[in-house]
Amino acid sequence: MRLISKSKPRTLRLHKQFLIFSLSLVVFLVIILTKAPVNIQLDASRAATPIELPLSTIGRTIVDAKGKAVLPRGVNWFGMETDTHAPHGLWKRDYKEMLAQIKSLGYNVIRLPYSVAGLRSPNVSGIDFGIGSNIELQGKTPLEVMDLVIQEAGRQGLLILLDSHRLNDQQIPELWYGDGFTEADWIDTWKMLAIRYKNQANVIGADLKNEPHGKASWGDNNINTDWRLAAERAGNAILSVNPNWLIVVEGVEKNVPGQKLLQHWYGGNLEGVKSYPVRLSVSKKLVYSPHEYGAGVYNQPYFYDSNFPKNLIDRWQIGFNYIASENIAPILIGEFGGRKVDLNSKEGIWQNELVKYIQKNNLSFTYWSWNPDSSDTGGILLDDWQTVDLPKQQLLSQLLSPVQVEPPDEPSNPPVSPTPTPSVSPIPTSTAQLKVTTDINSNWKTGFCVSFKITNQGNTKVSNWQLVFNMNQATINNSWNADFKQQGAIQYVVTPLDWGKIIEPNQVRDIGFCANKLGSDYQPQQIAAVSI
Repeated sequence: MRLISKSKPRTLRLHKQFLIFSLSLVVFLVIILTKAPVNIQLDASRAATPIELPLSTIGRTIVDAKGKAVLPRGVNWFGMETDTHAPHGLWKRDYKEMLAQIKSLGYNVIRLPYSVAGLRSPNVSGIDFGIGSNIELQGKTPLEVMDLVIQEAGRQGLLILLDSHRLNDQQIPELWYGDGFTEADWIDTWKMLAIRYKNQANVIGADLKNEPHGKASWGDNNINTDWRLAAERAGNAILSVNPNWLIVVEGVEKNVPGQKLLQHWYGGNLEGVKSYPVRLSVSKKLVYSPHEYGAGVYNQPYFYDSNFPKNLIDRWQIGFNYIASENIAPILIGEFGGRKVDLNSKEGIWQNELVKYIQKNNLSFTYWSWNPDSSDTGGILLDDWQTVDLPKQQLLSQLLSPVQVEPPDEPSNPPVSPTPTPSVSPIPTSTAQLKVTTDINSNWKTGFCVSFKITNQGNTKVSNWQLVFNMNQATINNSWNADFKQQGAIQYVVTPLDWGKIIEPNQVRDIGFCANKLGSDYQPQQIAAVSI
């Protein structure tokens, strides 16, 4: 009996210890699983690359949760900061189609501007709810519209960077307060968004304030104007409720002690970071973000210096890129853009030089803008809100393709025996109702871009169609408005995106691609459009 009476409490103790261990294990697993990085597929180069969210920084590099380098390169899709309180273009397009097109062109992030006033409003406008998925936006508040855009972007593998662009719906304020709003209004809005999207992994961070300028200063410790101090207050408030976000801090225009350059764009002056860096409560979350524009926006004096465009390199290094060069923090150029991309105009030369600079220095960016209704820059889209500005996309495609393939050297002693012709399926004859017009609109030493216009010449709509062609010595690096798939050695089958499958009578669908040349026989041949 004594043995039994002793063994019973021992058994109870063992049960208790096992129960405590089991509960501890469950708690541990819950913590691990809830903190596990979220996997998202990014399609920045037509080849899906999984990254693990959230993002952080190591020196000059943005990295994922596994320490792998990530290069956000995308577009600005504006409208929520205006009196429509919704992204522009939804009067012409389905919002899901718009996101699909952004992804199809090779971009992986959208900088999404908003206004504090807009997010407090109950109403949206400028949306045709009769177009496709836009019916989902009917009856929604601006904040609920933002929810749906962000959720769909996540489903399509697109990152979102939120941008506090305006306080009211009319103008960009000099400071982070004014226009009837206080600093508390601005910070409280950020905290609300940080909490709201804490579990929406594709929202990667906060661009705290668009283009501080005028009275805005950096490093003078004036509590009313020192943007660096305000960025610290807002950034730390956000990180206190959502430590996963990147905190993106733009520059100012002037009022920086000891600045070397006389002229800067709004938000473009980051000279003060060297002596007065932003200090955040959570490490490895800080990204600096200049804005940069050309003569088409404003004729800065340096565009007319005798050493233009060579003078641009020193300006960019002094103004912002020393931050990356000295491994202080990553640089994300939050805005650049312009209507001209030629090699003759000041704006075109400037834009080409900046693209080369971004590529050489491996910088991130969000291009201004996706929208065609930016009066001084235009957009990636033309005024019909569907057709791509091909010269502009061609220029930017240099930044969206991770590998540039050089044409192979011609052999000095070509083989005597003939090379067998690859066997391919026969190309079908074009449907009489569908006419295809082909235009190689850009052609350079190592690559080219081609567009196909498919016109419905009939009296009835075509509900579904495909394009088929052969192409020998070229490899596609990005495309738009359709899915280009290689079948066999040289044959390609092209399927339009969902929103482009129907072609009404007399309607034209525009699709295309850019490619690297692998030899002299690179042009598409035997092109046919067929209804299916």
